[in-house]
Amino acid sequence: MSKPVVIPFETTLHVRDTCLCLHVQRAARALARKFDEALRPLDLTNGQFSLLMSLNRPEPPGMGPVASLLAMDRTTLTAALKPLEKRGLVETTTDARDRRLRRMRLTPAGHALLSRAVPIWTSTHAEVDETLGEGATGRLRTDLLALA
Repeated sequence: MSKPVVIPFETTLHVRDTCLCLHVQRAARALARKFDEALRPLDLTNGQFSLLMSLNRPEPPGMGPVASLLAMDRTTLTAALKPLEKRGLVETTTDARDRRLRRMRLTPAGHALLSRAVPIWTSTHAEVDETLGEGATGRLRTDLLALA
């Protein structure tokens, strides 16, 4: 039998302290919890808020553009839509010109819920902005977009 490779604990500490992926994941989870808590009175998660907001367009979008915006594959998007459809917040229809395409739109109930959620999102986002300090939010957004 070969001797197992032992990675020094110093390497573990180095990765813990310098890994951008780890730090972004931790920050994303913390932000998600903050927005989930804020949106809980509306029975919405931050992901559902983002999905509803992505459907707030003049014309009902197809699956591809929404999946791309939310960095999801179509299967994950379909699964995320189901609870919103059950609640009557979103409707999915086939495209009038191309029956293979599915289009999604907010229902009146979806628009109403989104209009209640936006002020909560706005105040929660302002808290995050204040925590980060002046100019940091824009810089962070620019850096994250560069990575994406």
